[in-house]
Amino acid sequence: MTKVEIYTTPICPFCVRAKALLDKKGVSYEEIDVLRDRSKRQEMQERSGGHTVPQIFIDGKAIGGCDDMFELDFDDELDPMLGIA
Repeated sequence: MTKVEIYTTPICPFCVRAKALLDKKGVSYEEIDVLRDRSKRQEMQERSGGHTVPQIFIDGKAIGGCDDMFELDFDDELDPMLGIA
């Protein structure tokens, strides 16, 4: 099973959009709130090199943020990464 991790904050509209896309596809994910746990923000930055949320990882690989994930979906590259047909 594919492991999806998404670093978020509760006040981020892009996080909401990214999670909605994953929900629509029926993909479970681990949400990591960087607003409530500041050490997780540092972890996110070290893992992704990014400073904004969301930062999304599929099987440990950073794919970027919300727009990056939607672009992968538009290019029909997201579903294979997620292990869905």
